[in-house]
Amino acid sequence: MRLSNNTAMARCLILAGMASIGSAAFAQDAAPQPAAASAQPDPTAAGEIVVTAQKRAQRIQDVPVAVQVLGGEALTAQGVRQFADLTKATPSLLIRPSEQPVNNSISIRGIGTFAFSPSVEPSVAVQIDDVPVQFLARAFADLSDIERVEVLRGPQSTLYGRAASAGLINIITQNPTADFTGRIGGVVTTDREYAVNGAISGPIGETAGFRLNANYDKFEGNVRNLTTGDRVNGFRTLSIKGKVVWDPTSTLNLTLSGGYIDGTTTIGRPFIRLGAAARLRGVAAYDPSVFAPGIVATEDNTKVTNNINSGTDYSDYSASLRASLDLGFASLMSITGYDKFRQFDILDQDESPVAALDNRQFGTFRTHSWSQEFRLVAPGKNRFRYTLGLYYSDLELSRVFQRGPYFSIANWYATNGTRQYAAFGQLEYDLFVNTTLIGGARAGKNKIDYRFTDYAAAGVPTFAGNDSASYETYKAGVQQKFTPDIMGFVTYATGYKGQAYDIGTGFNLVRQNSGPVQPERSKDWQIGLKTQFFDRRVTFNVTLFDTKFKNFQAQGIETLSDGTTNFRLANVGRLRTKGVEIEGSFRAATDLNFSGGVTYNDAKITEFPGAQCYPNQTVAQGCTGTPARQNLAGYRPPQAPKWKASVSGEYTPSLTPTLDGVLQASYSYQSGINFSINQDPQTYQSGYGIANLSAGVRAPDRKWEVVLFVNNLFDKHYFSNMNNDTGNHANQLATLGYLARDYNRYGGLRASYKF
Repeated sequence: MRLSNNTAMARCLILAGMASIGSAAFAQDAAPQPAAASAQPDPTAAGEIVVTAQKRAQRIQDVPVAVQVLGGEALTAQGVRQFADLTKATPSLLIRPSEQPVNNSISIRGIGTFAFSPSVEPSVAVQIDDVPVQFLARAFADLSDIERVEVLRGPQSTLYGRAASAGLINIITQNPTADFTGRIGGVVTTDREYAVNGAISGPIGETAGFRLNANYDKFEGNVRNLTTGDRVNGFRTLSIKGKVVWDPTSTLNLTLSGGYIDGTTTIGRPFIRLGAAARLRGVAAYDPSVFAPGIVATEDNTKVTNNINSGTDYSDYSASLRASLDLGFASLMSITGYDKFRQFDILDQDESPVAALDNRQFGTFRTHSWSQEFRLVAPGKNRFRYTLGLYYSDLELSRVFQRGPYFSIANWYATNGTRQYAAFGQLEYDLFVNTTLIGGARAGKNKIDYRFTDYAAAGVPTFAGNDSASYETYKAGVQQKFTPDIMGFVTYATGYKGQAYDIGTGFNLVRQNSGPVQPERSKDWQIGLKTQFFDRRVTFNVTLFDTKFKNFQAQGIETLSDGTTNFRLANVGRLRTKGVEIEGSFRAATDLNFSGGVTYNDAKITEFPGAQCYPNQTVAQGCTGTPARQNLAGYRPPQAPKWKASVSGEYTPSLTPTLDGVLQASYSYQSGINFSINQDPQTYQSGYGIANLSAGVRAPDRKWEVVLFVNNLFDKHYFSNMNNDTGNHANQLATLGYLARDYNRYGGLRASYKF
């Protein structure tokens, strides 16, 4: 039976109890073999971590790329159930939530995208099962039934396209199994989170298999709205995913995937600082006792007084078809992806219960996207290896937006189209038995268009435009195998993120005539060493990096004459990020494992002479000229901690012949960051560390598990984002905080059963 012969890779286990690996279940005889010299071990051998960071299956220690891998079990052990939770376990990654998923940002090595225009691409791309996520909000919708997550650091534009100028998050979901299996699990917490998930998988005849997964997760929230009496700052997610794998012949493999997601979020942004002289919209009668009754504005505040509950309501439909044909001399692959995403969002803009000055913003995003990639991959055991590809994608987006009725009036409708055409390739040649030369390039053309109608302006003006640009990115490197378990590499790569129109509130003739914001480009040097010792019980990897960005795209904030704020997209100028990443693992015994990593990042803005001032910034603080501006050269970019680290351990002793114990601990730390690019002192988060602890029992074969856990063990309060709201309060002190999911200590129980 062919299915049972094609599941060796699915049985590979990540060292240190991280997760099971299986990127090519049912299709191994059609999948490309690892790119490795003849002296290298087989990456499908048991106990190896296999990744697809270079679009072929490779043993992670043989990949000349700075990449961290988190398996499904490691994600569970560290409490990672939502996409934003990935920041806890990956030292070079930081995810900043916002009032809605569209405005969330992802940073790698301190570089991300900070823009509210829906036409702006991320600097960090996300890919799910070989299909690029073209609208980033989609990535935040669900993280369930995951086999592994690969975090690729540094520009990945050559193989992954123009939206990966700073890095890539590569998500791989579970594949069908050769035998009929099932799993059911659940989580319940002391702060009202309830989750249940399950999956069934198995063969369909002798040449096909299926997998069906469902997940439901609801968290009421950790903020109380005193006006409505509801808990907010929570979420509800329902997702259903299906996958069918079919081997119609010994050389052809087809994988059809589909998914549906339905979810909601609620938003609560408590005042964490509030001056006694603050007045809502400058009205003398509306002091804090009126617009924030019952609120004590400290960093421990978990209450808001909004007359509406802010939040989002979203749904997503996705489908993909992956075909792999073994031609003998190479594998020909076709990956087709489709996604339809809709989100309605509403926000209490005045953050108060005052009906006389009620101001809310709301609107709907709709996106349709599809992509097509063709890839030709040579066998990995050849002396000369190549990955060649063609790529096309089409994203159509529309946005309806309204705000009012009492101030900051807005009412507009916009559409945006983005089309990408690209050809790419990467070549590897074993100059000697253990010395490999690497070269790659990508050439592409991007077309963008928009249409913007401002219903709030006199005459209802409509603006429209389009543009196109061609680009090239490159990669070159040398990889040296010193021993079977010690490898070093040096690479140089360039990155590219396409031009974009600043579509949003305030769009006018000046913005139209200014044309699109210029492309963002990066140049990156990396020197890495990957090592394993003591029969591969110890893994120690280190990477030195130095990356420079030109025409960095970011959102700034400016305060208008009426006290309101306007966000404007611009090319920042130049940034540089350099530092060192260290990661490793230690298998001390068969039942005792440790892993962790640390990143030191010396990130600086090297050129930004015309940055917006932050609210109430004085001349003495650097705000000068007309219009007012500041020079940010020498400052750290936002969301770029100097230090970030994570460490975890697991101890699973045998208690009886039929019972194992489970003890898991993790700790993450990051130094201080500013959430605002204009260095606003009101949006600075000081350094903090979070500890999680789990203890329980499981069957020796892991068929069942029951674990009690405590997250944020030492009850460290911190914020995942902050917002300066002085413009709404007569330019007096007013700071809003975004409470992280684990802002407060909470406990819970998770259990699972496999059959």
